[in-house]
Amino acid sequence: MLTFTKMKQNLETVITIPEGVNVNMTGQMFNVKANGKEINRMFLENPKIKLEKKDNAIVLSSKNATKRELKILNSISAHIYNLFAGLKEDYLYKLEICTVHFPVTVKLEGNKFKIKNFLGEKIERVAEVMPNVKIVIKGNQIEVSSPDIEAAGQTAARIEIATKIRNRDRRVFQDGIFITHKPGMEEVK
Repeated sequence: MLTFTKMKQNLETVITIPEGVNVNMTGQMFNVKANGKEINRMFLENPKIKLEKKDNAIVLSSKNATKRELKILNSISAHIYNLFAGLKEDYLYKLEICTVHFPVTVKLEGNKFKIKNFLGEKIERVAEVMPNVKIVIKGNQIEVSSPDIEAAGQTAARIEIATKIRNRDRRVFQDGIFITHKPGMEEVK
């Protein structure tokens, strides 16, 4: 549904903080804690947008706002809702290892995800794992989970990109590690 907003007006968005969630704000840095989980998030400084914590709510406001400030307010509020949702339940990405020519072995060593024998290559491919991300390998399935949606998504994308094939016919070389499920996507059975 489209909503038309008269611009050059004062905008204010109030986000209530859920029970049991501790929010600390220092400037544009958010620190959110609950259930033994902690997420830090830095928002870019914008002189026209004011972020503040009042009582049990986070208030985003802008005076004489244009459509640009409205978009930024909506983006920041969506990020804050994602932070709160991540404290309740981890975001889960599922990947699948697909091999046609050579069997691939994968393992996690510290903050490095190593892929060996991809297309028969002697050199292993490596994807960096973001902090606060948990990876579980079950046969051909890989599960990447984290309370921070951006860290989980970035790690899953790095694993997928590490097996990207260049200069070969994709119809023949269909090997790789591919994302099969992401948060907000319906599970295919």
